[in-house]
Parts: sequence; structure tokens; C-alpha cells
Amino acid sequence: MSARQPRFNQGALIDTTPLPDDIPKVDEIGASSAPLLSAAYFIGARCRAFNDDYMQCKTEANGRGEFECMKEGRKVTRCAASVLSDINKHCLEEFRRHWVCLDNNNHQLWECRPQERKLNKCVFESLVLTLLQRLTKEIPETPAGETPVHLRKRQLFSNTGY
Repeated sequence: MSARQPRFNQGALIDTTPLPDDIPKVDEIGASSAPLLSAAYFIGARCRAFNDDYMQCKTEANGRGEFECMKEGRKVTRCAASVLSDINKHCLEEFRRHWVCLDNNNHQLWECRPQERKLNKCVFESLVLTLLQRLTKEIPETPAGETPVHLRKRQLFSNTGY
């Protein structure tokens, strides 16, 4: 037996050091994983350029760009917050039904396809990226001529029958 007694730290560690003035201030999104997963495709569509800039900065910094890439990271956060704000403004009920379903079904997307279809319809009709371009939902590397998984009438592993 060991003579050393176990010690547990029950306090929260908070770094109170302020960020440098050249890093823009931004409020955190404050959403759990379910709303973020529900809105992920729309965040990806609208914030693609900011995400690409951030990832390029991280790549050029060889994965060590915490402070160097903070500006790009804050732009990504601001963009994601604006998407969530727009979805809440125009499609709140559909959005809430979808993310609550995800939360209740262990984030299994296939369990919530009916709610997802209603959310997609609302977002595609309501939110506009620019004057000429609407939000789209495209899954990378979907084979040509095959129905994307989110548009299939019947899900393979679903017990909902849709």
C-alpha cells in the first residue's frame, strides 16, 4: 500500500489575465452541442471563408497558433453567432424542435430527420446569404445521382419509419 494520501482539487481554475488589446473582443456563443450540431451545416455554409482562413493560419503556424490565429478564431465565432441569431429570429420553433430531438436521442441525426426536414425548409426559404444566393445543404463526396442522406424518404437504421 502507498503511504501517500490522495488529494483532489475541487476548485475551478480561471485565468484572469486579459488578452492583448490587438485581439478583438467577442462574446462566446453559449450554446451546447445540440444546437451547434443542428445548425452546423448552415454555419459551415455561411462561415466557410472565415473557417478556411482560421484553418490556414493554424496550418501555417504548425498547430501552435493560439495567439497568432486568435483574430481569425474570433471572426469564426462572430459568424457562427450571427447564423444562430438569424436562425433563432426566423425559424425558432423548427430549430428548437430539431436540437431538442438531437439532445434527447444522443445526437443521432437519423433519429431526427423529420424535424431536420422542417428546419431545412424554413432556413432555405427564410435565410439568404447574399441577395442572389440562398443557404444550401451539401454533403461533401456524395456520389453523383444518389439521394443525399438528409433527403431520403426512408432512413436505413431508423425506427421512425420515415
